[in-house]
Amino acid sequence: MRAGLRGLGLRPYEFWALTPAELALMLGEGAARAPLTRAGLAALAARWPDAPAGPKHREDADGRV
Repeated sequence: MRAGLRGLGLRPYEFWALTPAELALMLGEGAARAPLTRAGLAALAARWPDAPAGPKHREDADGRV
């Protein structure tokens, strides 16, 4: 609250109208995190796949899918 009222010079009603994300942005927080790149997304998908690894179909006793 001190950072918003004293540091940013906000009026009380302006401070209380902000969301936590808006206040953090105004205070310069969160600007250091880079957006997710295509390579980063591929690394996440490889590390935590949506489906378990293994065969996609079960075969019948005679080998048919």
